[in-house]
Amino acid sequence: MDPAKPADPHLVEHTLQQDELLRGRFLHVVRDTVRLPDGSQATREYVVHPGAVMVIPLLDDGRLVMERQWRHPIGQVMTEFPAGKLDPGEGELACARRELLEETGYTAREWARAGQLHPVISYATEFIAIWFARGLSRGPAKLDADEFLEVVTATPEELMAGCRDGRITDAKTLVGALWLQQVLSGSWVLDWQAQSSLP
Repeated sequence: MDPAKPADPHLVEHTLQQDELLRGRFLHVVRDTVRLPDGSQATREYVVHPGAVMVIPLLDDGRLVMERQWRHPIGQVMTEFPAGKLDPGEGELACARRELLEETGYTAREWARAGQLHPVISYATEFIAIWFARGLSRGPAKLDADEFLEVVTATPEELMAGCRDGRITDAKTLVGALWLQQVLSGSWVLDWQAQSSLP
């Protein structure tokens, strides 16, 4: 297969024009005019996002480090894994380390990249890289001035129960729970690397 050609040309939409609708402190929204596979035109409005990282932190006793925080758009306190947006020019692992330290105060001896998810493919370019961390040591958190959260721990069984009964509905955390379940069962193997050997 020619890598220069899309795998499914009969499904591809081609952008003809892009208009900026909003550029805020956090959100950047655009509207594309696209040519559809049948030659007609349509518009696509979506959020342009730099990407993010989620960390699944494993304590030595098997518990998980998680967070509880208010999520204003849905008006609820959510339980989720630590995560955050990539800064300009920042690599995934650097973001994972920074977010884990800033939000929870933990640093890790070992890291492993698990995979990637796209949480809202219908209206955002966002991707979230999934990283596992272990060999944790805790220090003080370094939250942003407008950031308020509670660091909690949960066993894998408590996490799965929360996913099952609807107490945990955050999409990235649900995907993280799937990864955790497969890793703990031995079905999916991670390539762990010592912090000292990583860039």
